Amino acid sequence: DATHGGYHDWTTQGSLASETLDHALFTLPVGRLSERLEDNRGFHIVRVVERKEAEFLYKDGQAYHLMDPQTYEQFPIPAERCEHIAPFLKENMRVTVTMHEGRVLDISLPNFVELAVAKTDPGVRGDTASGGSKPATLETGGVIQVPLFVEEGEVIQIDTRTGEYLKRV
Repeated sequence: DATHGGYHDWTTQGSLASETLDHALFTLPVGRLSERLEDNRGFHIVRVVERKEAEFLYKDGQAYHLMDPQTYEQFPIPAERCEHIAPFLKENMRVTVTMHEGRVLDISLPNFVELAVAKTDPGVRGDTASGGSKPATLETGGVIQVPLFVEEGEVIQIDTRTGEYLKRV
């Protein structure tokens, strides 16, 4: 493995159907993964996977609508492809989108988000039967466990990788 001027460069020899994976470059600053495949006739096929920032605009019944903040191009993502991020996704939030040939492969959230608690029961002092936590519904509709002292209307920080409460903001 070697790194050359912002590119992580590696070469793998092996059979991939009738093609040989010859070369792959990962461009760190712009987040593009490029593979050059060579078939048995010497033709080069280039596939590019691109990571870019997008802004979540809104959700309708069937899709989440995002926008490229540089080109203002809007694109829908089917709702079932966003189930893993829906509990923490709110309008105008910036996300990272992984794309291939204009198709969205994956959407990832920032590691930490700040969301308001829309609904939760009042905590009862001394109630430790539930382990000192209670369910809270977030402004996005997602539900997480929060400490007993968290109240409705408070803004809290959440780790989107684990879905855990971190702190009040």
